[in-house]
Amino acid sequence: MPPPLKPILIAGPTASGKSALALELAEHLGGAIINADSMQVYSELRILTARPSAADEARAPHALYGFVPASQAYSAGRYVKDAAAAIAAARAEGLRPIIVGGTGLYFKALTEGLSPIPDVDPAVRQYWRDEARSKGAGELFIHLTMQDPETAARLNPSDTQRIVRALEVLQSSGRGLRYWQSEKGTPVVELAESHAFVILPERGPLQERADARFDLMMEEGALEEADRIGRLGLDPELPAMRALGVAPLMAHLRGDTGLDEAVTAAKAETRQYIKRQMTWLKRYMIAWTAIGMKYNEINSADVLSFIQS
Repeated sequence: MPPPLKPILIAGPTASGKSALALELAEHLGGAIINADSMQVYSELRILTARPSAADEARAPHALYGFVPASQAYSAGRYVKDAAAAIAAARAEGLRPIIVGGTGLYFKALTEGLSPIPDVDPAVRQYWRDEARSKGAGELFIHLTMQDPETAARLNPSDTQRIVRALEVLQSSGRGLRYWQSEKGTPVVELAESHAFVILPERGPLQERADARFDLMMEEGALEEADRIGRLGLDPELPAMRALGVAPLMAHLRGDTGLDEAVTAAKAETRQYIKRQMTWLKRYMIAWTAIGMKYNEINSADVLSFIQS
């Protein structure tokens, strides 16, 4: 049996052209594209997350796109299991796995493994979410500091989401989150046995691309998509509700802001997200092959030549 084809990993900030690159490589190399974007998993968020179009999906096999309802909180732990299955399915079909996205945590989990944090009792999770709403992050942080100072020392006192996570793990397992994080998991994809690329464009031109893309999203029905999500009456703490553009557009739909103001806010939100993504990519992906952008475009031919050499 010949050795399995090396997987291709493509990480990059939003609007950097990584999905288009993945599609070109899939067509040239016989690949299956596997999503690594935490928002593109949600079925109700096609436009606002810039999910591949039906036409793109017809050009090459795609996996892990739009298969989770927005009413669910999809996790990195579940992603690792789903991605492992998708990689195995691609190889069974003789296709090269091409994993593409902008969620650094997903790539980190795939290539380094996840700590074996036990499942949290849903009742415990709900209790601490309710506590966060009624008491706020500050009071919960004080409680965490008293019960689990090692974990608390690594958290921002105003980071409600991570504080709640630490408290629910502590109560469910009897051990602090930091203890579990020190236990290493098993990688799904070995970085040394992959072609790993990280797109690092100049921030200014990238932000211009992101602005133009949001204008296109509006033309394609982003406002109507936000309206449909709003009508579901979902918990605002759910991950899908934090997708870029959702909150500003829903504020407009409630009559709280004008449309121009909502669009401006969504673009500003996207620029801040790009900044955070770039910081993550440069910090954690220094061993990956960096791809620049000439004339605001990726030279896919150079990437293809690198893989085939």
